[in-house]
Amino acid sequence: MNLPFVALRAVLPWRTRSVDRVVAVVSRVRPMTQELRRSLGVFDAVVVGLGSMVGAGIFVALGPAAQEAGSGLLLGLALAAVVAYCNAMASARLAARHPKSGGTYVYGREQLSPFWGYLAGWSFVVGKTASCAAMALTVGAYVWPGQAHAVAVAAVVALTAVNYRGIQKSALLTRAIVAAVLAVLAAVVVSSLSSGRAEAGRLALGGDLSVGGVLGTAGLLFFAFAGYARIATLGEEVRDPARTIPRAIPLALGIALVVYATVAVCVLSVLGAQALGGSVAPLADAARAAGAHWLVPVVRVGAAVAALGSLLALILGVSRTTLAMARDGHLPAALAAVHPRFHVPHRAELAVGVVVAVVAATADVRGAIGFSSFGVLVYYAIANASAWTLGGRGRVMAAVGLVGCGVLACALPWESVAAGGGVVAAGAALFAVRRR
Repeated sequence: MNLPFVALRAVLPWRTRSVDRVVAVVSRVRPMTQELRRSLGVFDAVVVGLGSMVGAGIFVALGPAAQEAGSGLLLGLALAAVVAYCNAMASARLAARHPKSGGTYVYGREQLSPFWGYLAGWSFVVGKTASCAAMALTVGAYVWPGQAHAVAVAAVVALTAVNYRGIQKSALLTRAIVAAVLAVLAAVVVSSLSSGRAEAGRLALGGDLSVGGVLGTAGLLFFAFAGYARIATLGEEVRDPARTIPRAIPLALGIALVVYATVAVCVLSVLGAQALGGSVAPLADAARAAGAHWLVPVVRVGAAVAALGSLLALILGVSRTTLAMARDGHLPAALAAVHPRFHVPHRAELAVGVVVAVVAATADVRGAIGFSSFGVLVYYAIANASAWTLGGRGRVMAAVGLVGCGVLACALPWESVAAGGGVVAAGAALFAVRRR
């Protein structure tokens, strides 16, 4: 008990019961100012996850993936889905055990050691900051290609302002974005299947199939599936997290997988693997090939909106992990502040917004995805290792996820592996210096 209340009791012994009531009220109120508000149910949690997964990746990732795997695109998609499912189950089990903001940073710290938790948080914050910049630049490329960097910075500022106002405002905006993106994707699917240009023979495996190509494709597409982590990193803002998070994560992942598989099959059946691999805007090219020229500008708008949804959810996730690391002293303590009115980590959100805006104003989008994928795979490898310590029947799935993350990380382009490995090593060295 705090010393001022002890002194108050000593001075006013006949008012002990009243003082007890004051102490009880203050003890309940004071911690609340440093906690986030639990306001998300299953539906909103699923929407936040979908906002990350069914985002800009579906508009831009199919082309590079087809170029890497050729006719093995669907095999790479299936492999990425298997690894993502293992990771999702590990995250769901851990989030139910540790319903706090921070995701794998918290799980690694509690289940393995402070070092592994720190390394997970470091990998997530650095990798996802690159993802935020990539999504912001995608918005700029679709909205105003000649001023892509300026539009990207404006998008970061606007979405940071939305997040600052509270998690419910972010969830409402994400609902609208997800609904618009799904409507655009449905239009592409319907126009492709009804055009008469779709051929089932284009889905068959060809002579260009290779193990390396399938693994590389899986690594690229895993970047798009990794959005379910947003649900876990918001664990402190979810109602009844032990029940909500294990339901929301697999549900969001399942919906995203159905959407990706449906769109990939339709686009591949219209364009073929070779044309799809050379496409910069595969969904727009599929609509054009299907004769739906009116749909091409709609797809461009949909891609920009999807990138905004991904950016919104990414800023949410990075700021919550920053909050958790600041609480433990790995980042400046000022970033652990929670706004008394909006109940959000407002300083962490502003700091993340500033860093992402600077990166978006200066960086190139092409190298960001591979770099981010490496950091995310390290993050999920630690999540699976943490889930392994929980025991039970989930151990086999955790082992599959751990091996899968390692294989996909090594299958990325060597530039991404070198840059990502260097950043992870720098984080480990910083931790060692601070410990000394």
